[in-house]
Amino acid sequence: MSDSPPLRVAMVGYGFMGAAHSQGWRVAPRFFGLAAEPVMDTIVGRDAARVEDARVRFGWSRAETDWRRVVEDPRIDVVDICSPGSSHAEIAIAALENGKHVLCEKPLANTVEEAEAMTAAAERAAARGVRSMVGFSYRRVPAIGFARRLVAEGRLGAIRQVRALYLQDWLSDEEGPMTWRLDKEAAGSGSLGDIGAHAIDLVEHLTGSLLSGVSGTLATFVQERPLLGETVGLSGTASEQRGRVTVDDAAWFTARLAGGHAEGAIGAFEATRYATGRKNALRIELSGSRGAIAFDLEAMNELQFYDATAPAGEQGFTRILVTEPEHPYMANWWPTGHAIGYEHAFSHQVKDFVDAVTGGRDPEPSFADGLHVQRVLDAVERSAASGSAWTSTERKEA
Repeated sequence: MSDSPPLRVAMVGYGFMGAAHSQGWRVAPRFFGLAAEPVMDTIVGRDAARVEDARVRFGWSRAETDWRRVVEDPRIDVVDICSPGSSHAEIAIAALENGKHVLCEKPLANTVEEAEAMTAAAERAAARGVRSMVGFSYRRVPAIGFARRLVAEGRLGAIRQVRALYLQDWLSDEEGPMTWRLDKEAAGSGSLGDIGAHAIDLVEHLTGSLLSGVSGTLATFVQERPLLGETVGLSGTASEQRGRVTVDDAAWFTARLAGGHAEGAIGAFEATRYATGRKNALRIELSGSRGAIAFDLEAMNELQFYDATAPAGEQGFTRILVTEPEHPYMANWWPTGHAIGYEHAFSHQVKDFVDAVTGGRDPEPSFADGLHVQRVLDAVERSAASGSAWTSTERKEA
């Protein structure tokens, strides 16, 4: 790696995603042969003491409290945005206009209009060789890559039905404190955008199809929560004051798919942070004319495959352990049978991003892909608000 040119990275944000992205930047160049070496140059946050603490813990060289100085710094090559959604558009557009490659966490923005502006900026920047990508990290789970290969090879035939659920329970305690993720101004939406966006993107990624219309329902079960009091480290303690929850706690919607391997298919989607006992259960099932696949993130090194073309007496879901070197990314990790974890998807994300930047290619998923997901989220919200039986993702009726 010492002979590789540096790619100096500045990361905005230092919370949960900041920690995960830091792991990716730190580890990827040590396991993958990258054409440029990522240098963890600057970490950015508004609170000087907390961002300095994060700098030391995560391994960045410098700490900064003003992202504007970073995007204008000629030393910086990449801006990685891990801050709340309300800040994405302003930071990303400024970074792209200053010639920085941009990796931006999902969902791309808080509104369709913001996502449209970001996509337009990305398209202008691409004409100058400046690259951008939205961080749907679960695309980089090896079992997902393997599942996509099976779909592309026609092993499922024509996909007819899709089921996609993202189930968590971290909000099931109604006395759990408020966070920015429960504030619509900061987060844009609740379970729908926070975790539902992953389910939408994975279905479209696996099938090559797009959600063309939706019918949705949203619910907020707990209307108020304790505000955070005194800060302790990077977290806080609950106070006696309460704040109003302004986002959804759970979202359900049906969808129609168009194009790709799931033309004309129907889908059922659920995203909730109230599924008691489910910690991080992103569950995808695709049912086709020749077979089916099922994936659960809580067993992320496995894929269930059903071959409907096998003799009747041999049919049944087969558990495939996705740890062979033939599986996506796995040749760079451990011997066969040795599992990898959640954090590895972020190393894979860095690998793919750096490969695209150094190879002069636009990485995937693009800001345009993120914009489409934003339009789906918007359509679900509009459907739920109006009680409409069907809402186009293209806002044709607006």
